[in-house]
Amino acid sequence: MPRPGALILVVGPSGAGKDTLMAAAKAALADDPNFVFARRVITRDAVASLEDHDSIDVAGFEAAKARGEFALTWEAHGLSYGIPISIETELAAGRTVVMNGSRRMIGDAQARYPRCLVTLITADPEVRAKRLAGRGRETEAEITERLRHEGAPVPDDVEVVRIDNSGDLATAVAALVRALRQA
Repeated sequence: MPRPGALILVVGPSGAGKDTLMAAAKAALADDPNFVFARRVITRDAVASLEDHDSIDVAGFEAAKARGEFALTWEAHGLSYGIPISIETELAAGRTVVMNGSRRMIGDAQARYPRCLVTLITADPEVRAKRLAGRGRETEAEITERLRHEGAPVPDDVEVVRIDNSGDLATAVAALVRALRQA
């Protein structure tokens, strides 16, 4: 039986560029079957150019959750997020599963998956503000408020790989791919 795979949580504040980095890392690792990128289920419509997720309404999400279709769930920014239970098949096969998560759910993920590692993507507030404005989902006041409240911190006892995505995208992508391979 293969050694259980690792679950890699990619976390960080809104606008840090998690989706962009994960898409580039997925492309860079496309020929390596040992890496699986989990697709989130979110109670929000997807904007294809900005996010890679499946959309669902609140009732559908709650029904799927009740049926045990999610390995992990969490709430953030008034939305519900879920990761399909199918990641457990991938982990059991020894694969590394990479997922866009939340700092709020690190404890739950680590309690459920012993080989759960955390990669924190950061970016300067000015860079994040510009990216958030570019999404077109929030007003300037909402963006300012989002930047003021950084969200939950990573727990002190959690080992974290930190990647600054304020500058050159290729440098940040290379750092993420390196971190994933080392996992």
